[in-house]
Amino acid sequence: MSKINLIKPEKIKLKDHPFFSENWLQDIIAESPEIIGLGDLILKDKERKQIRAGRLDILLQDPEINKRYEVEIQLGRTDESHIIRTIEYWDIERKRYPQYEHCAVIIAEEITSRFLNVIGLFNGIIPLIAIQINVYKTGEDYFLTFNKVLDEMNLGLVDDDEEISEVTDRNYWETQKGTPKTMKIVDEALKLITEVIPGYQLKYNKFYVGLAQNGRADNFVIFRAKRNFTRFEIRLDKSEELENEIESLGIDLMDYDKRNGKYRIKITAKDLKDHKEFIKDLIRKSKGIQKEIEIKNEYLLVTHDHISSGGEAQALKFVIPIKFVTAGKSAIPHATRKYTATCYPLPRSNIQIPLK
Repeated sequence: MSKINLIKPEKIKLKDHPFFSENWLQDIIAESPEIIGLGDLILKDKERKQIRAGRLDILLQDPEINKRYEVEIQLGRTDESHIIRTIEYWDIERKRYPQYEHCAVIIAEEITSRFLNVIGLFNGIIPLIAIQINVYKTGEDYFLTFNKVLDEMNLGLVDDDEEISEVTDRNYWETQKGTPKTMKIVDEALKLITEVIPGYQLKYNKFYVGLAQNGRADNFVIFRAKRNFTRFEIRLDKSEELENEIESLGIDLMDYDKRNGKYRIKITAKDLKDHKEFIKDLIRKSKGIQKEIEIKNEYLLVTHDHISSGGEAQALKFVIPIKFVTAGKSAIPHATRKYTATCYPLPRSNIQIPLK
């Protein structure tokens, strides 16, 4: 075995260094936000001015989950004023931009056990991350390490078995959060859900309207009625194909909540009426329910050619009310309505339906 060349770098204190400064470190993080270890973040602002509260060092954002990080940097040892300033900037930003999830981030060269305990008291109430930076020198080269010493405490998701949410009633949602009009949209959406899976009822909580079946919470769909619109959040795997389909129908797709695994959609009464079967398909996909293909009187009715057989099929065109169902993305469109269909009078044993 060849000899291993072990390098013992010299640890550098940024606060005492004549050339390195807090502004230099800000520039490093701003240029490569991923260096701090919180994911593929983008820079939103640097030295962001706060009204009557100084300047926020760095504002970063995770574009996939619409989450922002209010980052404060301190060379040397962290102190009380650094903690208070970080929390203050976090509070200002979350109030200005409530559409985002926010997290405070403290970056310092030294975070003592005493202040780590103090910061830990806030965590769970205030989403807060503490990162310790170390700088090393070897020869003429320097390198940085960022070590997360306190992670954000996740307070839980809106899960199927969640029963601890503060219970409210319909009046609360019609008068304080939304309006009777936006809650009526919730009612119409519930009708579609019960057409797919009977037995669901609305469960009114403080921050969302969930679902319950047989007295048990099952929040694969939740609603947030606002003053001017209703938000429909449905648990689905992220799919570019699905997103394109939603947008092609003119439905207002807001974003994908990566943390909860849900699409957030601004739903209207018109959407529920015009795209009823498509929305029911989303509900089926969310619950993992497959559709079946309906065959009547030895004929298979389809709207496009997904039939093959050993012989030549004679096609008869006509309009007939039918209910098509499918187990795959490539087959028949959603419908309980009139379609111009093609009827293939073939024996069932010869029919092949490629559903992928």
